[in-house]
Amino acid sequence: MDKRKAQRAQRRIAEKTLHLATLPGAAPGAWAAIVLLRHKNRKAAFWGITLVLTLLQGAVLYFTWPYFRAQL
Repeated sequence: MDKRKAQRAQRRIAEKTLHLATLPGAAPGAWAAIVLLRHKNRKAAFWGITLVLTLLQGAVLYFTWPYFRAQL
């Protein structure tokens, strides 16, 4: 949606909002948008924050995975 707004010269979605949307586990979608849709691919700061959020999500998954496996 933000990419379409950018192409139409409309008001954009704030980067902070995009990062907050990435926080609850949507890192794969954020990377797909960066790579496949070439959205925000020139902004090093956006890449960096997305990378940190991805690593944070990976760490949470890594440390909580044994608890999820134990319940199965």
